[in-house]
Amino acid sequence: MPDPVELERDLRGVGLRVTRPRLAVLDAVHAHPHLDTEALIGAARTRLDAISHQAVYDVLRVLTDTGLVRRIQPQGSVARYEARVGDNHHHLVCRDCGVIVDVDCAVGAAPCLTPSDDAGFDVDEAEVVFWGRCPACTAA
Repeated sequence: MPDPVELERDLRGVGLRVTRPRLAVLDAVHAHPHLDTEALIGAARTRLDAISHQAVYDVLRVLTDTGLVRRIQPQGSVARYEARVGDNHHHLVCRDCGVIVDVDCAVGAAPCLTPSDDAGFDVDEAEVVFWGRCPACTAA
């Protein structure tokens, strides 16, 4: 997990001013990948107690727009956020409890999968969601 100096460097690296709300939210996303917005509000408040709901929403939008954070939304789920960006990884989702786990690219480098007909597109990413039951739900 990055320290505050690395988080500041990341923010500056994409042209953002370093603010306490941005640091709190970015740190929370790094510490708790795949949380939804409501859970991230709670996590950010452990770092900055006066941060508002709207501030968290605004920061998540800016962090997503600049590529520091990735927004994912598996079918039937609310949006979730992660700081693992730029590597075209995929996700495993438990059908029972909803836990989400990262899984590396299926084959080779991005996009790691190719469509049977690319329709002339220059494909640079593949988004894959694997569904099943996590070990805890399988055992239950």
